[in-house]
Formats: sequence, C-alpha cells, structure tokens
Amino acid sequence: MTRITGTRQSPSSKARTRATAGAGLLLLGTLLTGCGAEPGDIPLSEIRPESPTATPDPTPSATPGVVDAAHTEARNGLIVSRAYTDASRTTSAIVTLGPDGAGQHQITQPPARARDDHPDWNPDGSAVAFDRTDPQSGTARLWTVTTGGDDAHQISQLCDAGSATADCANEDERAPAFSPDGKQLAFSRSWGALDQAHNNQVQYSDLYLMSPDGTNVQRLTFLTNDKPYSGSVSNPSWSPDGKQLTFEYRTSATGQPANSRAVYVVGADGTGLRQLTPWELRAGDRATWSPDGTQILFTTYPAGPDNAPGGGIYTVHPDGTGIGALTPAPSTAFYGAAAYAPDGKSIVFAQAPSGGGGADLYSMRSDGTGVARLTNTADKWLDRPSWGTAAVPAATAAPTDPSAPASAAASAAPSDAPTADPKPAQAQGQPKTDDTQLPNEEDDN
Repeated sequence: MTRITGTRQSPSSKARTRATAGAGLLLLGTLLTGCGAEPGDIPLSEIRPESPTATPDPTPSATPGVVDAAHTEARNGLIVSRAYTDASRTTSAIVTLGPDGAGQHQITQPPARARDDHPDWNPDGSAVAFDRTDPQSGTARLWTVTTGGDDAHQISQLCDAGSATADCANEDERAPAFSPDGKQLAFSRSWGALDQAHNNQVQYSDLYLMSPDGTNVQRLTFLTNDKPYSGSVSNPSWSPDGKQLTFEYRTSATGQPANSRAVYVVGADGTGLRQLTPWELRAGDRATWSPDGTQILFTTYPAGPDNAPGGGIYTVHPDGTGIGALTPAPSTAFYGAAAYAPDGKSIVFAQAPSGGGGADLYSMRSDGTGVARLTNTADKWLDRPSWGTAAVPAATAAPTDPSAPASAAASAAPSDAPTADPKPAQAQGQPKTDDTQLPNEEDDN
C-alpha cells in the first residue's frame, strides 16, 4: 500500500496548482464563472512517480464530462442517505430506501456518538462508501459496506504515523466518491496543526485519489499547499466520463474571500483547475453531474447558523454558464444536498421547513417541477442522498416519475415547492451564506 509520508512539502513553483480568490461575473442575468482560479499544470506522475497513473481511461468524448445520450439510460435503484439514529442527533448511520421513500433500511451500525455520513454508491450498486467520524478525536476515516449491510470495514488510513517524516496531526479523510468505472475513490484529506485563534481551522486540506482498497494514493489538488489555514477542500464528484471532478472549496476566516464557499472543477489528472460558481452564490456540499454530463447540480447555503433557510438548488453547465434555480429564490426553506437519478430524469434532495424541524427527502423532475415528498421521518434529518442502481426489493419498488409517487408520504409536497414552469428561473446572484463547519467537525448541511 502506498502511504502518505510527507505531503506538506511544496512541489516546484512551475508545477504547482494554484487557486486565487475571484468573484463570478453577473452579466445580463447570467452568472459567468471560472475567473477565480488559474489552471493547474501538475501531472500526477510528477506528484508521486512511484505510483501508477490515477487517470481513468474513459470512453472518448468530444466535450469533457459529456457522454453519449444513448448510454445515459440506467435503472433507478435504491437511494442511500445519512440519517440520525437518536433524538439528540449525536449518532448517524447510512440508510437505503426505495425511489418512493419506502423500505428504509439501516446498513451501517456506528458506535454511540459516531457519525456515518457522505455515502456514495459504487457503479454496480453492490456497495456504498462513506466516512465515519470518531466521537473522541472528531476526525473521520473512510469505510465501505455492501448494499445489504454486510462486510462493513475501514479502508486503511493514509498517514503512516510510524514514519519519521509523516505529518499525521489531525489526519482526516472524508466524503469518498467512486469513479464511473469503480476503480478509484476521490476523497478529501485534511491534516496539520489547528489555528486556535480562527475557529480551529486545519492547516492543510486537499483532494486525493486512490484505489478502493486504499492503495495507489495520488494527491490531486494543491489549493492549500502554499496557503496554510486558507480553507478546506471537500465533497468531490466525478463527471460521467471520468475525466473531471467537481468539489467544494470553503475558505476560512483568513482565506480570500473570507468565510465563503464555491464549487470548483479539476481534471482527473490534476490539470484544468477552475472555479465553477461565484462566491456570491455560496455553493457547497457535493455537486453532482447529470448522467449525460451536460448539467451540474448544486446547493447554496446562506451565512449564519447551521441549517439556516434561504438557500436553494441550482444547475450550471460544466463550462460555468447558464446558472439557473430549480427551487424558489429567495426561499424560506432549508435545502440540503441534491443528486440526479441514474436515468437523469429525476432529482432527489433534502429539505426542511422554515421555522425549524428536521429534513426529509423529496424528489422532483430534472427541470424542477413535479415535487413529491418521499419520507416523513424528520427526527432522522435525512440528508446527502445518492441515487444508485442497486435493485429495489419487490416490496418497495416504485415508479420512476416523481409526479406519480407510490408512497403515502409523497402526497405532502413542501410549502414552497418549485412551480410548474418547465424552465428553471435564472439565478439572481443574491448573497448566500455558510454554516460554521469546522474542518474536523460534522456539518448538518
């Protein structure tokens, strides 16, 4: 197994991937992005030449991320989500449920006060990757479990504490994401000393790739390499052709701009780093690609306390153009992470009502219409759903059209659901906010 034994040292200035803060441009109601970062130019073979290349060999495509529409049709199987298991919300587990919200089944068994989160399906629907946050240290490690809840095990942590050159302080690995061919996991890694004067911001945080068994580790980004304590990198998501990834970059109190967040894009070989959404939108959590690669789905979060209302669910083209809102803007509800169905025709997302209460899962068409409530278990605060292809048990099989839900709970649509207008409203670029997540703490968004 390849272990990280000295990732703090800087590569040559010629090879570094850099990111500089920059706001998106608002032009005639269309938000244009990509001005906030310089492209990266460091191949993975130069980062860790002893490791095999981490670049997948996807089907050729004229446009990165976009795949032939003929190959986008897929079975809409089980949905996986994070759910709390106790009323005080100190312990969370991973659950699966049918496309109509029925048949909820807990597939992980975390210890008391541990938090299982950020689930992601492997391509064939046989297993789920997730992270588990230790209640004592507050740091996370990567795990996998089968769809039925068997063989839950931790992937070997990266940092070799026995090495004299390793920096394992506050080592944290979370938010795993399977590549489309299932041969790689992308994940976020944070490490180093904490800045106690600024909300315990961790020193370094960047994106990594590795094989699902924990070998062939590759560092993908260097956003914090020359700027310690500037922010955290998290929530990667692959393009359907395996050539690019999106991720969240969240700046710290000393970052530029301070205490903000945006979605970035980077090539699977570490090149082409660019900012996708403007800082004003405050986009965060895991952005997901449509199965044909033409749209990227993301959620925005207002500044203020955790789970504050006022965000929304948006789409954007992979080149940063055409940002549009799928949910009402401004909103009085809290919106959590959203994900496309495997066939691309539906979206699953988390929502909580204004004035308090927990989050449940909802579905809608890909244009924002046909909203249907899937669950009615707000005490569990279901969030961060991922829609896979795992076969749905016969007892919970459901129609794929969200406008015709099979479950009784689906008839109760949210009070400020999107209208039936088939065209998403253009985003207005109003400032959005942040929930005060620490790099080594759990975030309810």
